[in-house]
Amino acid sequence: MKRMHIHVTVPNLEESVLFYNSLFGEEPSKLKSDYAKWALEEPRVNFAISTRSANVGLDHLGIQVDQASELEEINARMTQSAQQIGDISEGTCCYAESTKAWAMDKAGIPWETFTTMKDAEVFGTDIEKNNSACCSPDQSSQSSCC
Repeated sequence: MKRMHIHVTVPNLEESVLFYNSLFGEEPSKLKSDYAKWALEEPRVNFAISTRSANVGLDHLGIQVDQASELEEINARMTQSAQQIGDISEGTCCYAESTKAWAMDKAGIPWETFTTMKDAEVFGTDIEKNNSACCSPDQSSQSSCC
């Protein structure tokens, strides 16, 4: 099963949570001081916001999958069409332990494909390496993940 993922960087998490609670008609499935996520069924989307990136607005898009085989299949397709691709790797990002791969589309928008294994207590383990929220296709970019 696949779920669309959208991550937006916001200037004020509390105000944005109130807005998206009203828009979606439900509370976040995960809420931290700098991050919120709604795992919506209608429409089926993993929508996340955070205050972790320097750039406000669309941070990245992605596809969340349930199975490693789905991740490998999508990553193989991305390898054929992306400007830049990252290897499938495991890590902690957006308060979750996950396996993911990154790609950059032709317009420069970062895309991630990922499967989540379990929740984590920290936002990410590689934040200090690249001055971004966590792992990204280009370690020099300001893009975050989740």
